Amino acid sequence: MAKHSRTWWGQKFISALESFTDSGRLQRGRAYSGDSRILHFEITKGIATATIRGNVNPYFGVYKEPKYETEVKMTAIEAKDWTKIIANMSSKASVVAKLLLNEVPENIESSFTSVGKHLLPYSSKDFQTECSCPDYSNPCKHIAGLCYRLSSEFDEDPFLLFEMRGISKEDLQAELLKSPLGKALASELGDRTIALASATSYFTKPQTAPTSEVPTLKQFWQGQKRLPQSIPIATPASVSAIVIKKQGDNPPFWHKDSSFIETMEVLYDRVKNKNLALL
Repeated sequence: MAKHSRTWWGQKFISALESFTDSGRLQRGRAYSGDSRILHFEITKGIATATIRGNVNPYFGVYKEPKYETEVKMTAIEAKDWTKIIANMSSKASVVAKLLLNEVPENIESSFTSVGKHLLPYSSKDFQTECSCPDYSNPCKHIAGLCYRLSSEFDEDPFLLFEMRGISKEDLQAELLKSPLGKALASELGDRTIALASATSYFTKPQTAPTSEVPTLKQFWQGQKRLPQSIPIATPASVSAIVIKKQGDNPPFWHKDSSFIETMEVLYDRVKNKNLALL
């Protein structure tokens, strides 16, 4: 089945759905994930709800276009377990750094399995779904369509996963920032803005400076001091592509299946290492 999500966490969410649902029903459900079918969609208090436009079907006595109310809820993690999970995450620099950069690290599940929990769904027990349609099967094609829509929403905002598990993005990041590691990373990732200074011209005006003596022709061309024989290597940044990462992955203008941040990381690495052979 073709990918319906651009991120690994969105694909994992769909994989869980595919593991316990008929593939044919899922295929029909894809057609119900677009804006032409989903008339209303929202996530409130960790519950995803949608109004989905159905089909007219005289064979089943449906002569007027129906609208079905669909709901998908993931099993919430209790507050006492979140305390243990956040304490585990706060001890791992790679996890804290990515979460503060609005990303989901691939090793995040280890912090959940340490207390016997999961962030991403693994079975039908992780889902609680309802639909007002007459289909006796659960999930029906409308629920499948809402789940596919959710995977796309997770691409744009991975913290919706945490919200559906019982904790908001603001509360999660606030707890991470309380730890010593979170404070250190926050100071490194914080804004480093430079105050703007007004200028009367867009161009640098040349200024003259008096000189005590007129340099010789050799001094003029070669300078007073000998140039250094080696160029010092600049200290690499502690976080590659930090400006890009601070804005989060999958910006509105990025329409490819690959990660925008990963693409920029490769570009940054090429730029940094392009002329190393000349040193």
